[in-house]
Amino acid sequence: MTIFIFGAGFSGQAFGRLMAARGKTVHGTTRTQDKAGVLRAIGLVPHVFDGTAVTPELASALEETTHLVISIGPGEEGDPVLNALGDRIATLPKLEWIGYLSTVGVYGDHDGAWIDEEAECRPVSQRSSQRLAAEMAWQDLADMAGKPLAILRLSGIYGPGRNTFVNLERGTAKRLIKPGQVFNRIHVEDIARALDFLGERHIGGVFNVTDDLPAPPQDVVEYAASLMKVDLPPAIDFETATISPMARSFYGECKRVSNAKLKQAGFAFAHSDYKTALSSMWAQGNWH
Repeated sequence: MTIFIFGAGFSGQAFGRLMAARGKTVHGTTRTQDKAGVLRAIGLVPHVFDGTAVTPELASALEETTHLVISIGPGEEGDPVLNALGDRIATLPKLEWIGYLSTVGVYGDHDGAWIDEEAECRPVSQRSSQRLAAEMAWQDLADMAGKPLAILRLSGIYGPGRNTFVNLERGTAKRLIKPGQVFNRIHVEDIARALDFLGERHIGGVFNVTDDLPAPPQDVVEYAASLMKVDLPPAIDFETATISPMARSFYGECKRVSNAKLKQAGFAFAHSDYKTALSSMWAQGNWH
């Protein structure tokens, strides 16, 4: 197994670290040479990919790739990996499986209802519309190449260094109150484990990768603060809050996303909800 990760950021590094620890050859891209050392330190072979230029080393690594993971977001011009390398990827000699990291944002707003992978996609934001278009483009490539493609629709990602504890410590945690609002979440370790699970079995299809407990955002802040034994940030009415347009757009969507399909495939979550995850992270001290 040789793994190539386009976009070895927070989620990509978690998967790369997991695979490298098992002795697999893992390649990963970063935008600049400055960050190559970070990838090398966790056992990845780094490649610089700015979305356009393809180095000979990157092209050579792709020729050996069996498992390809895409964790780079699309833009107005479409998916940068497909634009730069689509034809080459479609004919890779050793490719067995493709994993594409998408977002539950493609579903748009469902008024708090429970939804699964069969739900209508009606993206609200431009970024989610671009994601949906990229999903379709990758499916077209996978069909043409005759390879299984797993589309992992991820909910709000957290993990070491990126979580409510960190926000509370920095004084940036907000307790925005919007009645009826819930968000879906996933621990980055479970993203890595889901990629491993689906890739090892060469499973294709669309899968929601999200935990069992959609919850109001203020509940997560309150639970983390109780573990840290720190004061809660003040409650802020969403309607009158001063927040960025992007943050406000997130609150324009409300849905409870089901992970039943992934579980039915045989996957078991390590972090079934934010309470067990935060409790574990706090007890083990691995939240920084």
